[in-house]
Amino acid sequence: MLSENNNEEIIDELKKIVKQKGLKYTEQREIVLSILLHAKEHLTAEEVYNEIKKRYPNSNIGIATVYRALSFLEEVDLITSITFGTDGKKYESNSKSHHDHLICTNCGKIIEFMDDEIEKRQDKIAKKNKFKIVSHSMQLYGTCETCQE
Repeated sequence: MLSENNNEEIIDELKKIVKQKGLKYTEQREIVLSILLHAKEHLTAEEVYNEIKKRYPNSNIGIATVYRALSFLEEVDLITSITFGTDGKKYESNSKSHHDHLICTNCGKIIEFMDDEIEKRQDKIAKKNKFKIVSHSMQLYGTCETCQE
């Protein structure tokens, strides 16, 4: 997890993006982003909403506002989402270092991993094909250990 200073830099980036787009800065977007910056796992919109109710009991943020904020934050690349099955999307901030995902198609569990060999292989394939990678996302779908039992 990144330091509080890095989180503040990301909040400042949100403020800058909103200003550049000529939009009104809202505390609701900041709260949604803050929840994801402090999350230890990927969260659904409903889980973000429930966390807001816990941490900000006096907030009047509704679930529709959470969905709109998540959509905006994803559009401006401050967060990413993983879509799977009927469970919809789970979100995470882009503040973490690069990693890939194992996703259980039964329960929705997401396991983050980083493998240098996979990264090197991807670079080698790109170089062989004279391709410049600017970004990538790898998601492997299967069944977690618990669901296999």
